Order: sequence, then structure tokens, then C-alpha cells
Amino acid sequence: MSSSDAPEDGPKESSSVSQNISDADAFKILLEMKLKKRQKKPSLPNTVTELDAEDGSKVYVVGTAHFSDSSKKDVVKTIQEVQPDVVVVELCQYRVSMLKMDEKTLLKEAKEINLEKLQQAIKQNGVMSGLMQMLLLKVSAHITEQLGMAPGGEFREAFKEASKVPFCKFHLGDRPIPVTFKRAIAALSFWQKVKLAWGLCFLSDPISKDDVEKCKQKDLLEQMMAEMIGEFPDLHRTIVSERDIYLTYMLKQAAKQIELPRASENEPRQYIPAVVVGVVGMGHVPGIEKNWNSDLKIQEIMSVPPPSVSSKVFKFVVKATFLGLLGYGCYRVGHRTVQFALSMPATHLYLQRLTEVSQQWTWSRAWSRGSV
Repeated sequence: MSSSDAPEDGPKESSSVSQNISDADAFKILLEMKLKKRQKKPSLPNTVTELDAEDGSKVYVVGTAHFSDSSKKDVVKTIQEVQPDVVVVELCQYRVSMLKMDEKTLLKEAKEINLEKLQQAIKQNGVMSGLMQMLLLKVSAHITEQLGMAPGGEFREAFKEASKVPFCKFHLGDRPIPVTFKRAIAALSFWQKVKLAWGLCFLSDPISKDDVEKCKQKDLLEQMMAEMIGEFPDLHRTIVSERDIYLTYMLKQAAKQIELPRASENEPRQYIPAVVVGVVGMGHVPGIEKNWNSDLKIQEIMSVPPPSVSSKVFKFVVKATFLGLLGYGCYRVGHRTVQFALSMPATHLYLQRLTEVSQQWTWSRAWSRGSV
């Protein structure tokens, strides 16, 4: 109904009602509506792990496969069932842009790995961490190309659904990616870096959607993790185990009791338990469960150790190889260009005239000095 069609006393009545309701009362009304919509015994997917905080708060951790339509549905259903106060996702501020991009743009971005992205990664994370980031992006691009699906769909669905829940906050729960890459590089020996880079560069195994959905089975995932631990235990510690601790810490911080608004300062403070939904990769769920009841401190896993001797050597080798290939490329291009130019008739004529002019100049100088 337009404003011209509304009854004359309509706006006056709504205005008086809005003036009589305080912000605290309005908050309580909307909160009651939210709590009524929240299911006391929610029907949740089997990928959801329920955790209890000391103050009575509930945390529902949705384990996902990052390239999965089924995971998107699991996230949507969980948020709709529990009507959370906070949604925490496995993203950091350096990857938050994927929440605002559409699927088509993300699909294009994931497939395109160019020199500009490499320069940006190196500028942001340093040479070694930047190269490692680009190699992992190559793996992501390989999966994207195989499946025709952009990564992070479950995080975008979580962002959309959280915006529909009253008073629901949205938190980024992952450790900043530059810290993770720098700690991972520092943890590997020289030959481990070479072996890892070689394996990532030549990754070409076909991947099906069934393979991705199998990642949601804990037994298969634990088997894959065990294989990874056997080959790169230090890499697993920095990329998986340390991030398990960080994600657990952020989930526990989000699961603090909520303070209800007060009509005046004289009223006593009232708190209610919070409900939190965490959206993380299935590989992090066992670690979160393991660390949930521990007293966590993240200062140590947020520090970046100084580069080791092997890191410096590897960095020198990479730079030397890059500069060598660049120099050789310039030489080959320059050599072919010179050969092509010398084969042209116009070049021969120009050189012949240049020789004649040079000889005339030499003779004129000699004559002026009395040598002739």
C-alpha cells in the first residue's frame, strides 16, 4: 500500500507505538521470535558435531567438503534449524572476498593463475610463501577445472543464511594465511620443499564429484591424513594441527554468553547461553573435538620464525633459476632478432653505407693531421 492510500490515523498510531517501545523491549521481542523459531531438538545432518561450552552455550560444527553441493545444503539446514547467534567460518581476512563474488566470477578467478597473481602473492607473503600459495592455488584450480565448481560454496551459503537470522554475527575463524604459509615453509627442510613443489607442479590426477563427497566420510579422511603425516609431518602440523587449535579457540571465543539489553543502568545484568554454528573443512573436525576442553593459547602459533639456512638456500636457488631462465629467454629472443635483422636487404644496405661513411670520416681525420 502506498503512503497516499494509507488511512490518515495510520502513521500517527505507528509513530506513537514506536515511541512507546524502547530499544531494549524491541530487542527482547525480536529475540523471543528468534528463540521460538529455534528448534529445541534440531534435526541435523550427520556431518554436524555438537559441542558444549562450560557456560551452557552450544556449538554446532558442520564438517564440509570445500567442493560439494551436499555441504552447502548441510550448512543451510543447520543454520535454519538452530537459528544461531554467531556463525564462524574457516576463512581469514585475506580470503573474505570469496563471500561477495558470484559463482561465475569465482570459477573464472580460480582457473586463471597468471603473473599478476604471482607478483601479488609474493608481495603479500614473501618469495617462498608466495610461491607456495600459488602452487596450492594450482591444486585448487585443478580441482575446479575437473569439477566445474568454484571452491568455498559452503561459506557463501553460511554468509547468506546468517544475514537472515536476527542478531546473528558473522566471524572469520581461520588463522591469517600469510602466517600459515610462512610457518609451513619454515618447518620444511630443503629437500622437503623441493619434493612438495615438484608434486604440486605435476598434479594431474582426475577427480570426480564422488571423490569429493567421499571426503565427508571420517574414516577415509583420517586415512588420507595418515598418509600425509607419514610424508610431511611438519607440514601437517602447521597447516592442519595448528589451525585446528586456532579454529577451536575462535569457536570458544564466539560461544560466550549473550548479555541482554537493560532498560536502565540500575537493572541487573542478564545473560543467556549462545548458540554458534561453525563451518569448517571435515579434516579439522577431529582436531577441534580433541582441543575443545583444553586451555588454548595461540600466541606461539601466531609467531613467524626467522628463515632457516635451508630456506635461504632454496630461496637463492629459486631466484637464480628464475633469473637464469629470464636471461636465457632474452638471449634467445635477442639472438634470433639479430639474425633476422641481418638477413634483411635493407640492413645490408644500411651497414654498407655506414662502413663507407666511417671510412670517409677516418680518411678526413688522417688528412687533417697531415698523415696523407
